[in-house]
Amino acid sequence: MTLPPPRAILWDWDNTLVDAWAGVQAGMNAALRAFDMPEWSVEEVRARARLALREAFPPLFGAKWEKARDIFYAEVRARHLELITPLPGVEAALAAADRWPQGVVSNKQGPILRAEAAHLGWERHFAAVIGAGDAEADKPAAAPVLLALSRMGVQPGPEVWFIGDTGVDMRAARAAGCSAVLLGDAAHDGGVQAVAPDAAFADGHALAERLLGLAKQPHFA
Repeated sequence: MTLPPPRAILWDWDNTLVDAWAGVQAGMNAALRAFDMPEWSVEEVRARARLALREAFPPLFGAKWEKARDIFYAEVRARHLELITPLPGVEAALAAADRWPQGVVSNKQGPILRAEAAHLGWERHFAAVIGAGDAEADKPAAAPVLLALSRMGVQPGPEVWFIGDTGVDMRAARAAGCSAVLLGDAAHDGGVQAVAPDAAFADGHALAERLLGLAKQPHFA
């Protein structure tokens, strides 16, 4: 597929725009410790934390998954802002993408997600910030993507780029009829071929370069 020029851009959050794994790991291990389960390394967290918590926790914690959820979120809320870090090149990519409407669609809980965006001073970039629990279903369903686009006043289509780092993001993009754009090498999710994006960029710097190049084309003059 040839990636069409965008008319809007949606972003995943964790491991796409920010490195928040330390905070997620802290919350996950607090929950695991409470149930006398082995703690996870950051590599295990990266490999296993793709789905929204309301889908991932019941198989792991069974009938007591809501207690585990509460422990997880208490730890995350206590530490996430001190542990969040922008990934290389993404601030340049966000600035380059300001020529188009932008939004975020994440499987991180909505209030935590929006607090992180505010903490980084990135709210100005986004017309919609949608997290887990904000829509009737979470990624890989189309619902949160379509909710974000509705709030942005944008119709779904191939000219909407959904940029993420996992197969869950690529499936959500396609479910909503948007272009699936990979940022990074998806090494934690089987690699580029496994997630099968419509286009891939090595990092935020490469993506920013592409967006700036598009902005210089005659129809943007």
